[in-house]
Amino acid sequence: MRVTRIGGPTVLVEWEGWRILTDPTFDPPGRTYAFALGTTSRKTTGPAVTLDEIGEVDVVLLSHHHHADNLDDAGRAGLSAARTVLTTVAGAKALTAAGTHADARGLRAEDTVTLTAEGKPDLVVTATPCRHGAPLTGPIVGPVIGFSLALGDAARPGLWMTGDSVMYGALRRAAAGMRPDVALVHIGAVKFPLTGPLAYTMDADDAVELIELAEPGVAVPVHVEGWSHFSQQEEAAAKVFDAAPGPVRERVRWAPLGVPTDLS
Repeated sequence: MRVTRIGGPTVLVEWEGWRILTDPTFDPPGRTYAFALGTTSRKTTGPAVTLDEIGEVDVVLLSHHHHADNLDDAGRAGLSAARTVLTTVAGAKALTAAGTHADARGLRAEDTVTLTAEGKPDLVVTATPCRHGAPLTGPIVGPVIGFSLALGDAARPGLWMTGDSVMYGALRRAAAGMRPDVALVHIGAVKFPLTGPLAYTMDADDAVELIELAEPGVAVPVHVEGWSHFSQQEEAAAKVFDAAPGPVRERVRWAPLGVPTDLS
């Protein structure tokens, strides 16, 4: 497996012939975007790789469609380069209604879909639970999912994309004993001045707990730079991982922005 970290949550995964793009964000930096309840965030870093450089992909894993730090305008336009988009039920309905993509499929946590392509092993994708904030914030922040991916009848996933989530019971249960080869762990400790200490994604301490539960072969931190509402960015997160227990610290691998990184 080779991953190229593009910025924010956006990663290109190349694996056994499959080209997989996560949460496409390709707008240039400098713009301020509106979020729920009057909150805003400024994009501070542009993509390390352009859409043209990526070209066609087999599948986009879109954890949610309604926040610009996971799907911005250029990312939305770029969905047409993907054969299939997997996302939430609400996201699939919205993309289909807008005519954005002809094969946008909506999943709920624990739903499974098998993707096939000539000359490639079957790709079995299972949606995993996310909660994008504190209890009872669902109607405000909207639905989010993660994705675990396995090849054919493999007993455990080769890839897990956690999606934007805080730590909570359903995520702990899904992670426990999963043992994916590679985990893309969304962190950043998203916060807004308007909602004070409330966090909408994991921080690095949460990720340490998650990695202890899931025991991935490699954990790649993502969703940790490039936006003003990420309250814990890469340097601060790296200090937490460096101080983590050995079994966690040894699993964490930072993928340099824009550099294809072999995780075999």
